[in-house]
Amino acid sequence: MTKPKLVVLSGAGISAESGLRTFRDSDGLWEGYAIEDVATPGAWKRSPQVVLDFYNERRRNVAAASPNAAHYGLVELERKYEVSIITQNIDDLHERAGSTQVLHLHGEIFRMRSDADPSLRFDIRGDMKLGDLAPDGAQLRPDIVWFEEPVPMIQMAAMEVSNADIFLVIGTSLVVYPAAGLIHAVPPNVPVWLIDRKIPSIQARAGIHEIQMPATEGIKELLKALL
Repeated sequence: MTKPKLVVLSGAGISAESGLRTFRDSDGLWEGYAIEDVATPGAWKRSPQVVLDFYNERRRNVAAASPNAAHYGLVELERKYEVSIITQNIDDLHERAGSTQVLHLHGEIFRMRSDADPSLRFDIRGDMKLGDLAPDGAQLRPDIVWFEEPVPMIQMAAMEVSNADIFLVIGTSLVVYPAAGLIHAVPPNVPVWLIDRKIPSIQARAGIHEIQMPATEGIKELLKALL
């Protein structure tokens, strides 16, 4: 018997409870850096060493973090549902918790790619350095989708959402586009669950279930309702 399809859109709030901060934590700064200084193509052109240092530190932070109850709760849902996670997060905490279908909209901290050819991608666990070259001779850069860059996986994500039987938004304020626009791909008759400290505002529609709690607490309520 085919399991119903539960599509999840996860954001910074779920990782924050594992101790990973985001640029929205304080005045638009990410660990003390302005976004335009570390997460744009212009920053990479101006100061590649600063950008590499920033992401090397993020990589160390993620390696030291652990999945939390919200990550594990989503894994538990796989007992009854085909769970497809679309995450805005660059960490691997969903995978480490055991989720089997994870699509990363904004790239992955443990991947790097050629600056010239995005299809040349490789794993990276340690630090990246200037002078580290891809096979095509181009500098290797973090495999992260920076601000002002297109989001290559957005169409695949929209297709997943359009096939959902249930849609869950957890730990995201739905303000970063194009990810926030995925809510509009949810079929009209599909129930939507929202879990966040502050429930994001979306267009009025039937079948919305709101759980105004942190991800680790809200997931317990969701499991009671869906399992």
